[in-house]
Amino acid sequence: MPVPARGCLVAWPGRTAPKRTAVLCSVCIGFLGLGCAEGTDAADPAQVSARVEPEDGVCQLAADTPNTSSDHAKGLAGIGCRADFEYMAAAPTTSSVPGARSAKVVLDTADPDPTTPDTVYYQNSTWYPVHYDFVSVSDEILEHGPVADVATFGTTEYFKPDRRFILAAVTHYEPQRIWALEFSPYDTATNAMIERLFDAVKASAYFGSALYFHPTWDNAAARNKDLAADIPVITNDELYAETDYQPLNLATSVGQLRFLRAKELETEYVSPKDIVVLDEVPNDISVVAGLITEQFQTPLSHVNVLAQNRGTPNMGLRNAFNEPTLLALKGDWVKLTVTDRKYTVERLSQAQADAWWEENGPDPVDLPDPNTEPKQLLNTDQIIPDDDSRSLYEKIHDATLAYGAKVANYAVLSAYQRLSSGTWYNTVDGREVIPTRKAFGIPVCYYVDFMRQNGLFDLFDRMRADSSFQSDPFVRDKLLARLREAILAAPVSEDLQELLSAKLADSGFRGKTLRFRSSTNAEDLDGFPCAGCYDSHTGDPEFWDDDLLLAIRQSWSTVWKFRTYEEREFHRIDHKKVAMALLVHENFPDEYANGVAVTNNPYNPAGNDPAFYINVQRGGAAEVVAPPVGVTTDMFLYYFYQPSDQGGIILNFSSHSNLLPDGGHVLSNTQTRILGEALNKINALFLPAYAGTSAWWAMDVEFKFNDEGTGTPVLWIKQARPYHGRGL
Repeated sequence: MPVPARGCLVAWPGRTAPKRTAVLCSVCIGFLGLGCAEGTDAADPAQVSARVEPEDGVCQLAADTPNTSSDHAKGLAGIGCRADFEYMAAAPTTSSVPGARSAKVVLDTADPDPTTPDTVYYQNSTWYPVHYDFVSVSDEILEHGPVADVATFGTTEYFKPDRRFILAAVTHYEPQRIWALEFSPYDTATNAMIERLFDAVKASAYFGSALYFHPTWDNAAARNKDLAADIPVITNDELYAETDYQPLNLATSVGQLRFLRAKELETEYVSPKDIVVLDEVPNDISVVAGLITEQFQTPLSHVNVLAQNRGTPNMGLRNAFNEPTLLALKGDWVKLTVTDRKYTVERLSQAQADAWWEENGPDPVDLPDPNTEPKQLLNTDQIIPDDDSRSLYEKIHDATLAYGAKVANYAVLSAYQRLSSGTWYNTVDGREVIPTRKAFGIPVCYYVDFMRQNGLFDLFDRMRADSSFQSDPFVRDKLLARLREAILAAPVSEDLQELLSAKLADSGFRGKTLRFRSSTNAEDLDGFPCAGCYDSHTGDPEFWDDDLLLAIRQSWSTVWKFRTYEEREFHRIDHKKVAMALLVHENFPDEYANGVAVTNNPYNPAGNDPAFYINVQRGGAAEVVAPPVGVTTDMFLYYFYQPSDQGGIILNFSSHSNLLPDGGHVLSNTQTRILGEALNKINALFLPAYAGTSAWWAMDVEFKFNDEGTGTPVLWIKQARPYHGRGL
């Protein structure tokens, strides 16, 4: 078969020349990977094996058709064989869907000959990752009329009933042997549109007999109840019940392969050169070279965030404890590679492992010296000035040295009105603010003085000089616990107590139970985000010595937690240069909901399918990103920037909280909209500080809806920091 001319569309055999095309922003198949969250039944091997991959037909492209930036076929009007599909398909937009490849498809309804069968175009999704990229340059499509500008296209072709194009993607889930037609979750395509495109794909592709329709929206059952009976439907639950492998952090590492039960982490020590296989997802784990869990994880689970921060491979694998390949390597040095489609593990010698670590060990993180000159307990809205020439990033950096990263970023939120000039954002109920508790910062100088004056740095030096401290994790853990006990017993300076007493006399803090939140110069750094390294504690001013001052010392002591120490040691950080400030605000005693959010779509690092990722749980009884076994949370993408003709909001759920008796959502649409407005403000506010030249960036935001006694839960932003992942 002759090679098609560069950039041409190749017609399906026996049909007229291509006549139709369409465009769709990237389908959110990555987000659907969350459907394989914990609690999903394992795959049914018989069901998978019963499916037979369709046999190849006549390929439309020659085997040597180039696919380079200067020379490639733009699209095909039919898929004749597996090679045709692989040419048109793009690499997955996510690491959460193993073995998935997707090709965008377009149907152009502007056909001057209604008697001609529909032609569907399969676009080269590597070079044209979104539909508009393709339709705006397709000669065949432009023959039937001009294509609207990209802004108009985005607001009509996914939402309007009189749209020109029907837009979707065909995804091949290879391990499940499933071919699926998928519309974007915010696309309002009618059943008639879905059926028309399904029929066109079925008729034009060699896999047509095996094609399913896979609804990507949360209310699929209601939305597609009248879909034609001859269109087979596969749901998220059915699709991901057959997923045995869950890639989470794509990376390669070397270590000794160890099998442990998660409960054994309470008594067993793991090292930075261990690759650990666990039965369940732990809430926390010391530095390890790699992690494999039988229980599937949520992408923002604490251990996955740690893996992203450390750059180590992390994956879920059902029945991993009985996997022959892993069992054969138990106790050996191995090289583990986690990719979006598969994982590999190979045996290494001790010499090979040592050589790998010599070349690939982490670069040392050199902390700047803390700034111990500021002594004031400043309100957070006073910490970031707006009257000098420094950039916002420089202001945050300088504030971090004196008040720690958490206080510095919170100070930006508190100073929102000044920093934004009140002109950038939409209002929420007329309020041009980011909702934060009134707060103040206790600078790092008081921690440093406390450690010096009480001889605690000297105590650490004596511990570290012990050779067994260096070589034995059991000894190291016990001695660090002794140091924390000494911190809890040491006195807080009179100077700090006097300043604190005067500060609490302020009407904004009088009679309030306070939260003392850790804020150091050794977190949220490039190369060392250190998520969850330090803890926060609550203190009651009514019980000054035994509660409030104890809460301060408890927070300070977490600098010396075993896991945190191991994290810093792995990155070769000078432990004595770590200094902790404290962010102080009223506690949240009556939580209606608590959650975390990312201000970009972590399943689409290309940045062409923007959405907010939100993970939220009712009340404060269960962790959000590390829920107890059997507890699920609401996890969804909020397409904040997509218009909705119905005046509603566009959400794509992958998991629902099972703590709600009525099976509803944790947040109402109104609460979700209020949260979205705040996330939009936060994203734009920090953009000049953190976006840099990156094509994809986001803020990691913690929030609560708290019962303030009015009957209407109120949104509060607890924290915002740069998100250090680059997609999941």
